[in-house]
Formats: sequence, structure tokens, C-alpha cells
Amino acid sequence: MARPDKFTFLLLLLVSLVFGVKSYISLWTFTDAGLSLGSLKTPYWDFLNLWFGSHLAGSGQVELLFDPEAYRAAMRALFGATLPDHEWSYPPSMLLVGVPLSLMPLGLAYWLWTLGGGVALYAALSCLGQIPRPLRLLVVISPVVLQNAFFGQNGAYTTALMIAALALAPKRPLLAGLFAGILTLKPHLGILIPIAWLAAGYWRAIFSAGTVAIILFAATGMIFGFAVWADFRAVTTPLMVSILEAPFPQPYHTQAMTVFIALRALGGSLALAYGAQIVAALIAVAVTWKIWRTDAQALQTVDRIILTALLALVATPYGYSYDGAGIALAAAWLAISRDLTTAPRLVLWIAWLFPVFILSMMFQIYGFFVLIPIALAAMLGTLPPGTGVQASSPGHSTR
Repeated sequence: MARPDKFTFLLLLLVSLVFGVKSYISLWTFTDAGLSLGSLKTPYWDFLNLWFGSHLAGSGQVELLFDPEAYRAAMRALFGATLPDHEWSYPPSMLLVGVPLSLMPLGLAYWLWTLGGGVALYAALSCLGQIPRPLRLLVVISPVVLQNAFFGQNGAYTTALMIAALALAPKRPLLAGLFAGILTLKPHLGILIPIAWLAAGYWRAIFSAGTVAIILFAATGMIFGFAVWADFRAVTTPLMVSILEAPFPQPYHTQAMTVFIALRALGGSLALAYGAQIVAALIAVAVTWKIWRTDAQALQTVDRIILTALLALVATPYGYSYDGAGIALAAAWLAISRDLTTAPRLVLWIAWLFPVFILSMMFQIYGFFVLIPIALAAMLGTLPPGTGVQASSPGHSTR
């Protein structure tokens, strides 16, 4: 296997670190109103929802999570009247993660969450034996992962869970199922895992994941009351749909990267956007099924896993840039596993750097960065491995 040359590695490292430092300086610089200059919210940004909502639930006020106006009023009472709107958007089972964090001071919880995401992603990449250590480190500090940290988001965790679940399924199906079951905390990002496992016949992993999901559902209900699931269905789900369908322009559209948003940006109706998204999802499902039914010699296991992570971003209408750690992984893997000409290498540079210029361009090209995972998926599926890359088998089958 070819390894990245030192100059390219150091250049990518430098670009990523400069982007991260610049972003964090703006994040921790404050306006006269006390908000972050980088986000115009608190510097904890989206993590604030996880911490504050879990704080309410842990103190016996879980009902406020399903009353958006009361939730926002309670948050502003604590963090200032100028704080922009926030809303609880997670399945109630996310409280099982959030409540322990909410017992800590907000700053400590934020840094533990942020650093933990990087560690989780590095550990998951270690499950892909063909990814050398320097490249794992490079992915962990890539612009897209640093952007995820900038937003206080969970994209590093969700990508780590998906990679680990797919990588471990052949030899350690129960552990793989545990990771996939935990990913039901953000279910729209893991929807292709059961397709892959059904195609490959990883029945023990499927059983394990289903069991974990049921346990999370039951544990949430027993701790916070089973009414939270009905409230989630009655309040949170329609709220998130209304946010998805909101007319343009909305500030959060700058980070969207889905077929749905791209069609809306072109002036398409909701029906057309939904139709296009459904077609994209069906294609993602069909490709996922095919590659996990294919003989191991036809497509490397690492290729399958990374390709599935990319297709998951295409399949969902709720994809955002900070969910795209798989993009950095795909770009890095293609760079070392394929013999590329200039044009494909340019695509990899764009894929690696897109968070650097996303804020200045996305108001003109809403959602069209979904073309990046599509392009990388096409490259993975069509470009033959380089001469130094050996195909890997999926390990001992548990069918």
C-alpha cells in the first residue's frame, strides 16, 4: 500500500490546523451581547441543546423538551435573553448520554464531549487495518471533523459508530450490534447498516443491534417515563419536519448537503425535492445491497465500509456538513489506495477542504456539496486499487 508522502501529509496537517485555530478563535471571541462571534450563539453551539435539555430532564422537567417555547424561555433565562432559538431535536434515548454530561459544568462537559469524539473516531479507524496510523490522525483533525467540533456536534461519534459496526460485524457481531444499536440515537445516519447486514447475512449482528435498540427504548421509558416517546412523535418529529421544509433562506441551510436541499435551492417544490431524495435513497440502498452481496475479491472490505458511510450521507434528507467525517476518510483512503491522475486528485482536495470555504459559498450553492460524497462514492466504486493494495477479506463469516 502506498503511504502519503511526508510533504503532502504535512501540508494537509497544516491546512487543517490553521482552519481549526481560525475557527476556534472566532468561536471564543464574543460580541457585545455576549454571544460567540463565530456562531452568534453560545460557544458551545449545538452541544448546548444536549447539555441543557438533559439538565432539564435530569431535574424532573423533561416535559419542557416537548414545549419549544417553554424550552427556549428556560434556556434564555439561564444564558441570556439575546440567545437565538434552540430546540430539542434528539430521540429521547439521547438523554441516556446527555444526563451524565449535564451533571458536569457546561465547559467541562463540552470539552469532554469534543475530545471524546476524536478519540472514538480514531479508535473506529483502527478497526480498518489498512488505514495507517498517520492517516487516522490526519482524518481526526481534518477540516470536516474540526468543523464538527466547532459546532459541538456529534458527527465524529456517529461516523465512528457506523465504521465500527460495519468493520466488526464479520468477526465480532455482538459488539458490532452494540455500536449499531447506539447509533439509533441518530437513526437517519445509520439507515444503511441493516441493509448491508441483511445483504451479507450477518444475522447475529442484526439480532444484537435490535436488542440494544429495545434496551435503550425501555431504559429511556423507565427512567423518564414512556410518555416521552409519544411526545417525541407528536412534537419533535413534526418540528424537525417543519425545519426541513422551511422556506429559503435559513441560516442553517448553509451547512445542509442533501439532495433534498439541492432541489429546493433550484426552486423545486417540496414534492419534487422529496421525490428526488427518495430516488437518491433508493439508489443508495440498492448500491449498498449490491456491494455487500459481492464477493470480497471484487471489492475490498475497507472500500465497502467507506462507500456505505458515503451513501448514508446521500440517503438522508437531514445531512449536514458536520456529519461528513466519512468524506475525509474517503478522500484519505482514495489518495493512498488508488493510482490517480490530476483530475481525481483535484476532487480529493476539494473534498478535504470543503469546510474551509463552505460558509462563503453555500449561500450561492445550497446543498450542492452533496455532490462530494456522490463523487467520492463513484470513485471508490469505479477506480481499481493501486498495485500496492491487497484486497482484504471480511473475516470469519457469521451468517
